[in-house]
Amino acid sequence: MPSKNYADAMLDVLGTMMEEDPNFAVMGNEVLGIGPEAPQFAPFQEKYGDRCYFPPCSEAAFAALAAGAAMCGQQIFTHLGLASFTYPAFSSIANEIAPARLSSGGRIKAPVVLHLSHGLLHGGGAQHSESPLCTYWNLPGIEIAVPSGAREVKGLLRTAFASENPTMVITHAFLYGAEDDVPDEDYEIPFGEADVKREGTDVTIVACSMMVPLALGAAEKLAEDGIEAEVIDLRTIRPMDTETIVESVKKTGRIVTVEEGWAQSGIGAEIAARVVEHAFDYLDAPVLRVSGKDVPMPYAANLEKLALPTVADVVQAAKAVCYR
Repeated sequence: MPSKNYADAMLDVLGTMMEEDPNFAVMGNEVLGIGPEAPQFAPFQEKYGDRCYFPPCSEAAFAALAAGAAMCGQQIFTHLGLASFTYPAFSSIANEIAPARLSSGGRIKAPVVLHLSHGLLHGGGAQHSESPLCTYWNLPGIEIAVPSGAREVKGLLRTAFASENPTMVITHAFLYGAEDDVPDEDYEIPFGEADVKREGTDVTIVACSMMVPLALGAAEKLAEDGIEAEVIDLRTIRPMDTETIVESVKKTGRIVTVEEGWAQSGIGAEIAARVVEHAFDYLDAPVLRVSGKDVPMPYAANLEKLALPTVADVVQAAKAVCYR
């Protein structure tokens, strides 16, 4: 099985879509970010240049155009750029794209695939480094995939294109270079199915996106002290795989959630509510949440480090629930 990085895995799917659908198009600037993987887009653009559109930056216009095209039967992979840039497009996403199918009884469908990149961009400040995943997951009708690696991004992106619902595929710029064994052939990873990345018996650690490798790093540190952590990669946050989380908690009796975004009304808060609802009697300790600090992302490098979750934070939280 060939080894590919995250960026190449994305291009595999986009190329397949271009070959399968003569009307399929890609719209947006810097689809693979501005890091070292950005040049990987050049051969794709050269091959499919007549269907790669890079209009002047207007996230509101991108989202509205993609919504209308999808409602008329044409699908456009719409790259909105950094998650912090998507706020101008919120009206189209919340008022048109998300409710279209449900509000019309299925008569109007807007299977838009919106791509955005969340998380830290060194020196980017609040306007470039936010993780507002939960701003969008509170919208009924939209699906949200948060792939943590190359294998995940290929399978989840392929599922997004097959869905009749609008989907956000939220990637992380620091993952574009991450390599994994990725099949050449097409495959889908079903939405709503989390993946147990590491089995354990003492504490459950639930994460997504960039926080999955961080959680795995914490699990290795915990193992040095005799604590076996089970690490769950959510893969999608809407829908969320409650069953896998609950079954893990029933085994371990303890759970720590990890997210790059803010704790208030965040992913960890939702997981905590579901665990209390479905597995309260199995808990031997309170649910603990590890998250970004409740501040806009600072510009200064030293403050950036203080604002983000670390392996040490996860280790500390896991030990806190294990040693109660």
